[in-house]
Amino acid sequence: LNLLFSQNFLRYVCQNLGSLLAMGIARQSQGKRQGQDRMIVIGLDLGTSGIKALAIDDGQSILAEASAELSVDRPHDGWSEQNPADWIAATETAIAALLDRIDPGAVRGIGLSGQMHGATLLDASDKVLRPCMLWNDTRSHAEAAAFDADPQFREITGNIVFPGFTAPKTEWVRRNEPEIFDRIAKVLLPKDYLRLYLTGDHVSDMSDASGTAWFDVGARDWSDDLLSRCHLTRDHMPALVEGSAVGGTLRADLARELGLPRVPVAGGAGDNCAAAIGAGVVADGSAFISLGTSGVL
Repeated sequence: LNLLFSQNFLRYVCQNLGSLLAMGIARQSQGKRQGQDRMIVIGLDLGTSGIKALAIDDGQSILAEASAELSVDRPHDGWSEQNPADWIAATETAIAALLDRIDPGAVRGIGLSGQMHGATLLDASDKVLRPCMLWNDTRSHAEAAAFDADPQFREITGNIVFPGFTAPKTEWVRRNEPEIFDRIAKVLLPKDYLRLYLTGDHVSDMSDASGTAWFDVGARDWSDDLLSRCHLTRDHMPALVEGSAVGGTLRADLARELGLPRVPVAGGAGDNCAAAIGAGVVADGSAFISLGTSGVL
């Protein structure tokens, strides 16, 4: 089941490029190799236990898969952290293995999905300030309870404020690590830190943003009121795009290193949001249950 869901939501992430693939094809058509008869898109999923990479063609056939493991640090009870540098190293390993099995010149786009809610804190030079506090880190339970007691959080976000969400984590940092909080220039979700590595851009999508406790689901935008409640502003936030929109272009130096064209990177989705569509839950009245490291309805 885990493999099935992994393939489904990675396939969705690839399919989610639909609105931009026409542009990608047009941009890259002159660079196609002689006799090339396939268009390939790559999906990358940053999970808690590893990074998974999948390549499919325009007929949605799976061409290749690769993965690399990740570990979780738990220095104290209730803490759950990862070093974002490990995400990059694992991504490089998985992409290299994947590209060994396909024609890199045929790649026309990259899609992203990943674990939600993690607080990746960056300074003004995009340096990581501390290990990322993951979705299953519960140290900010008091901060989460205080935010959830404020009616505007549920009214604006449509969500309970759980300790795993991003907002209470940054508030915990403000109270317990003020010297780090004062240096925060950007707060990124895990998959969007991968995007920063791939594109150099600070961008997130609507689904992942909805798990921060700062996202106004009605306006489909960051809530200035909720950010202010957390002593932050929208300047600390990434730009927002729809999951099927372009969320950046592969960096020129990285494209040369990988032997890839400078392809678009889709906005993508949080992992469970992508999994829902991969499972066919796309209409009113449909639902699914995901039972893995976490349980989601």
